Amino acid sequence: MEPMTGIIIVLAGVAACVMFGCWRIKSRHTRRRELMAAPFPDEWQEICRRTVGLYNRLPNDLQKQLHGLVNVFLDEKRFYGCKGLEITDEIRVTIAAQACMLLLNRPTGFFRRLKTIYVYPQTYVAKETIRDGIIEIEGHSVRLGESWQRGPVVLAWDSVRGGARNIEDGANVVLHEFAHQLDQEDGEADGAPVLDGRSGYAAWSRVLGGEYKELCDKAKRGRYSDINAYGATHPAEFFAVTTEAFFEKPKQMQRKHPELYEQLKNYYKLDPAAWPEK
Repeated sequence: MEPMTGIIIVLAGVAACVMFGCWRIKSRHTRRRELMAAPFPDEWQEICRRTVGLYNRLPNDLQKQLHGLVNVFLDEKRFYGCKGLEITDEIRVTIAAQACMLLLNRPTGFFRRLKTIYVYPQTYVAKETIRDGIIEIEGHSVRLGESWQRGPVVLAWDSVRGGARNIEDGANVVLHEFAHQLDQEDGEADGAPVLDGRSGYAAWSRVLGGEYKELCDKAKRGRYSDINAYGATHPAEFFAVTTEAFFEKPKQMQRKHPELYEQLKNYYKLDPAAWPEK
């Protein structure tokens, strides 16, 4: 085969791959637009009303937007039951509705790294490795959920269900684990999701860094904080627990941590403190 012929074949192959990739992207965007505008099944709406307390606080325009986001989420993500749990529409919709609240009012890739969600019937035990210098200790830990940077989200259904119904305790495992997914979108689980411009990172670092340090100081001294002390274990956990509080205890956060509330309000493009009490 002549060298020029080989080059032409290679270039044709590259062009075909590029065209196929563009077609797939266009096809995905088209399907998402269609799903965003598609009707939301009545039975799914009833599940949201019955199981997701935050859904009932959403203004009507945000409820409608959430319906479209849930349509896309459930079309693209796969759910698997563990320990014999049968995946039902109630499980899928309850999880999706809470996860998609983090996407309201914002351009979104729909948690682009996430493909699968594993659901246990209840709190589960997972293996873990603890490193202390050159020593590795194998052990087990009891978990309500976890989020892997290039893998799935794992959730305990009893914790999902309890957290979805109680919207005033600042504890919601779905919001927590999907906040980790947002944090990890830039490749790092560091408590700083993708923000708008350098100035956004500067303000984020100043405010959340200061609040994180204060929480760590209180945790070391055994002093109470209205922010979950688990947030003192790592900046990524701080972002996740403050996300929970932002949605479930917004007025308290706005009153006691106004700068923190404003940072999360700017990031999520939402103002839960202004939502009506229903």
